[in-house]
Amino acid sequence: MKPILSVLAFLVCLCSHAGDVLSSPVKIIFDTDIGNDVDDVLALSVLHALQTRGVCELLGVTITKPDELAGPFVDAMNTFYGRPGIPIGFTHAALTNKPSKFLALANAQDGGLPRYPHKLERSSDAPEATGLLRSILSRQPDNSVILVQVGWFSNLAALLDTPGDTSSPLTGRELIKQKVRLLSVMAGEFQVVGNRKRSLEFNVINDLPSAKKLAREWPTPIVWSGFEIGVAAPYPAVSIERDYGYVAHHPAAEAYRLYLPPPHNRPTWDLTSVLYAVFPDRGYFELSPPGRVDVEADGFTRFTPAADGRDRYLILNEGQTARVKEALVQLASQPP
Repeated sequence: MKPILSVLAFLVCLCSHAGDVLSSPVKIIFDTDIGNDVDDVLALSVLHALQTRGVCELLGVTITKPDELAGPFVDAMNTFYGRPGIPIGFTHAALTNKPSKFLALANAQDGGLPRYPHKLERSSDAPEATGLLRSILSRQPDNSVILVQVGWFSNLAALLDTPGDTSSPLTGRELIKQKVRLLSVMAGEFQVVGNRKRSLEFNVINDLPSAKKLAREWPTPIVWSGFEIGVAAPYPAVSIERDYGYVAHHPAAEAYRLYLPPPHNRPTWDLTSVLYAVFPDRGYFELSPPGRVDVEADGFTRFTPAADGRDRYLILNEGQTARVKEALVQLASQPP
């Protein structure tokens, strides 16, 4: 009888633990420059799939791309996945950028009706990003929120210097320190890719003052997913052609085709930061030793090992690559 009782006890313990996991989804705020590349779109699809599975809760989306269609596109994505109420914030920083290849999908129509319904008409109609961040953070338990930044550093760097307001008497830096458990950021490069001897990564250099400020002043642990990680696990274009046909129009698949028509395996840069943020203990990635990331004058991200360092970066070995790609395909293409 003892072996049977042991098995029963183990199953009870396992079920109890599973219940705890499902009752405590990871609280995520997604900060994105959506419209510059399609990996942001796939990353948002992954977040919705994870919320459907009960393992994360998307508290809000804040945008750094200065495009009036970025907010409507995010709203259309959230509505497509059945969550039109997710709050959206928009940068007030004076940024400039090239037009997007796919954000116009927010205004696409079929037979005079919107292909992807949404309520937000212009990005500038959305709340200012730092105000929304303060409002969301102030309502969360201490040390409970993971910020996933996959675009420029503008919003989160600006948040650091915000004063107390009606949401919280704390300054931005104090509020971050109290409420944020981790910043998972796609930026920089920490292992050489090809002939890139001194890489100046896109997300860093497009608002370099903000990147330097955040790297210098951010008060919580940071895990960096460098340029090399997304390159090592490209999203298979065959999935775009094969796995999204359960609807006549899918915003992620259409954005992928408009950005660069298949066959084209796009790097999974932003998706990797999402995957780590929600599943840090699943063995998808290794972590570097602790250290400190500094953003130098030209935008180069330098990692210096230090036993008490705030920062670590993701490492992806050959044995993990297949698992990461499989997980991302299954999640990104999951029906609403």
